[in-house]
Amino acid sequence: MPPLPRTMQAAILATLHDPLVVDEVELPTELAPGQALVQVHYSGICGSQLGEIDGVKGPDLHLPHLLGHEGSGTVIMVGAGVRHVSPGDRVVMHWRPGAGIQSDPPRYAWQGRVLNAGLVTTFNSYAVVSENRLTSIPRNFNLKSAALLGCAITTGLGIVSLDARLLMGESIVILGSGGIGQSVILGAALASAYPIIAIDHYSTRVDLARLLGASHAMTCEHTAQIRDAVRTTLDGRGADVVIETTGRKNLIELAFELAGSMGRVILVGVPRHDEDVRLHTLPLHLGKQLIGSHGGSSKPDLDIPRYVRLAQAGRLPLELLIADCFPLCEINLAIDNMRQGKVAGRCLLRLGTED
Repeated sequence: MPPLPRTMQAAILATLHDPLVVDEVELPTELAPGQALVQVHYSGICGSQLGEIDGVKGPDLHLPHLLGHEGSGTVIMVGAGVRHVSPGDRVVMHWRPGAGIQSDPPRYAWQGRVLNAGLVTTFNSYAVVSENRLTSIPRNFNLKSAALLGCAITTGLGIVSLDARLLMGESIVILGSGGIGQSVILGAALASAYPIIAIDHYSTRVDLARLLGASHAMTCEHTAQIRDAVRTTLDGRGADVVIETTGRKNLIELAFELAGSMGRVILVGVPRHDEDVRLHTLPLHLGKQLIGSHGGSSKPDLDIPRYVRLAQAGRLPLELLIADCFPLCEINLAIDNMRQGKVAGRCLLRLGTED
């Protein structure tokens, strides 16, 4: 087996609430069983990473560490026991477990100390990844679009088909039309839901929501505006399904209110660790459902091949979701643009060429 590259460029979360540090990082000297070395081509930037930088879940005990959980790349070499991917394979990199071995996390080094990382990271030009966080895709499939299959699409379509079990003609409200919300809209349109009501703070996202299949899309500043807009659209009825993607306390509470008596409320966004949500739970005893989504309950090794076929058939327009693409050295600019609502769709990092 040829030696691993010695170093790579990576974006590092060194301190909460601060910009990421882009620097050279030392790779492990060998692959452990169940690991694969991947040259990363594209990575999505998910709202989850913004939450990690902001410490949404509380104190981070693993600093400094690498970030990123959706991407595309090419397998360079594999460790002992790896059977589901091979050198030369083009792959989607995903955070939900798929087929194969779950390895130990890799051990990188930065400035003479251990740099922590999970079983997959994508804000780096190379990655040592657990086999079960990789799914092979056809050689001719666009790697830029493929990055979205690592989280945005698998989560959004999984929310629709697996968590909500959305039926044709059912009404759905999506609170927050960012990367995941847009994928939910695509999935709802594929499922022939109606109406599909998309709400967001930023007009650019609302415009994209309409393009992706929302029958009704609107900007709203306050919960009272959202409540009135949804009730007017539904002629006073509650929604069959409400998807909450922001994690904001007031919108989680509103989502529960907007659902009909037998409606399903799917919580996707992660609330702050120091905020509690207040709900009157009697409707849960009478048929309303409150469901916490974990990646849309997706199974990447089963779902990604299906979504690749949909995309190849022109039924899943992944390119519409991609708003902009930045080099790794501009990752903090990309993150700032996301925070300010300047990016309508998914923001990608470009880490390598297609070939």
